[in-house]
Amino acid sequence: MSKLKRVIEDNDERKDPEIDLVERGIINLGEVPGLFNLKHLTRLTLSHNKILVVPPSIAELVNLENLNFFNNHIEELPTSISSLPKLKLLNLAMNRLSTLPRGFGAFPVLEVLDLTYNNLNEENLPSNFFCLETLRVLYLSDNDFEVLPAEFGRLKNLQILALRDNDLTALPKELGELSRLKELHIQGNRLTVLPPELGNLDLVGMKQVFKAENNPWVPPIADQFQVGTSHVFDYIRSDTYKYLYGRHIAAGAAPPPKTNDKSKKISRIKRH
Repeated sequence: MSKLKRVIEDNDERKDPEIDLVERGIINLGEVPGLFNLKHLTRLTLSHNKILVVPPSIAELVNLENLNFFNNHIEELPTSISSLPKLKLLNLAMNRLSTLPRGFGAFPVLEVLDLTYNNLNEENLPSNFFCLETLRVLYLSDNDFEVLPAEFGRLKNLQILALRDNDLTALPKELGELSRLKELHIQGNRLTVLPPELGNLDLVGMKQVFKAENNPWVPPIADQFQVGTSHVFDYIRSDTYKYLYGRHIAAGAAPPPKTNDKSKKISRIKRH
């Protein structure tokens, strides 16, 4: 810890706006001496440690714009984290979150949120999550979502939405309201159909990305994917498809079974 203390003191002396504490073996952030006195910090990188809990005092770092907790053991976050007034990027990928704190949607200027590879699902998103209207990029891949709330349509500034390798059985029609979306990643789910409203989006072209492989698509959609993404979008915009989609939904068929065994995910392994 003495080496860590020197790093903190050196940063404090120079008032360096960035500090890199990668792979320092940190378990308890509260025991890092003087860290929360560094009010001048704009970027704090704590990736590849063993942090279990983020203390409420993280909110004291009021000038933070970039906060990186990638690859830790975090199971819970303080409600105070969303009061960081300048935070634009929050990376919580590769942790053990199975819930987000009440009020998590209160970040005033957050633009990029990475929650890849945790244990989150639709049941544990706080009610104000969809107040994050400044979000441009949202990574939720490798979680446990089976259903996306219709409120996703409120995230009007989203340009990138990643939902790869969840357990999604359907997408809400409200995704079609995300007019700025340029990348949509839905590979490796349990999707059989796409809502026709997705045809409202411009996801075909050199600058757009639409990834949807490894889903059990109904044959008409699977056939279109064989020809190309632009054909898929032309098809789901057609009256023929809208009719078939309506019948499919009305039939209420059981969703395909889960095929991803997530019991061995690193994020599920308990540390003692």
